Amino acid sequence: MRLKSIASRDNPGYKQLQRLASSSQARKREGLSLLDGVHLVSAYFEQVGAPEVLAVSESGTAHPEIAALLARAEGEVLQLPDNLFTAVSQVENGVGVIAAVHTPRPELPARIEGDCLLVEHLQDPGNLGSLLRSAAAAGIAHVLLSMNTVYAWSPKVLRSGQGAHFGMTIYEGVDLAAALPRLQARLVATSSHADATLYDADLRGPVAWLLGNEGAGVSEAMLAAAALKVSIPMAGAAESLNVAAAGAICMFEAMRQRRAGGRKV
Repeated sequence: MRLKSIASRDNPGYKQLQRLASSSQARKREGLSLLDGVHLVSAYFEQVGAPEVLAVSESGTAHPEIAALLARAEGEVLQLPDNLFTAVSQVENGVGVIAAVHTPRPELPARIEGDCLLVEHLQDPGNLGSLLRSAAAAGIAHVLLSMNTVYAWSPKVLRSGQGAHFGMTIYEGVDLAAALPRLQARLVATSSHADATLYDADLRGPVAWLLGNEGAGVSEAMLAAAALKVSIPMAGAAESLNVAAAGAICMFEAMRQRRAGGRKV
């Protein structure tokens, strides 16, 4: 590892970080995603390896967690004055580390085995990040995102996902209807109007969870394709649950049934 001190805003490496921090078009054009903060960068090191570009603030080099990352870094690391680092970081009160990594662009396989998650037209970055985090915790390996769903590798989704991205395969811009024959799992859709409840469903086998837009839910066409439609019973006065919360409840109910032996209905 070699520390390279950057003092000028005109440095090409610093200019690249500025582009990536300020422009989603630049991130997509260059095929890079920005990981901001110790937690995300550490998760990348643990699950993937050394990032393509690593930058630290001058004050951050003295932080124990950053020092541990630097000890594992390969090649050149950019060291920025605190004022330059603050201009490219979006983490308030962070400890001063940022990385640029290649954005995965996986091809959809012919067969998708086991549990998976299908997301249709989700718009809120925080919702998608939280949903990915729950899916990773539930052991789901494949996530299919429809066209018009928020970009999974945006900084806000990455921060909300807390490293979930690196332990699963995320397919973006998917025609979900066309992808259904590839699924080796029963398609289960969430709907507040479903007659069956989540807790009465047999979820011990592989499940392809289908979740929809925050306001409109799952489209009628995709609902019609589902083998099972379930609602989540609620005792309170709320009309519906946040989609990220609903997804977490569904995925962990399947885990609970499998651990307990389930109830076949």
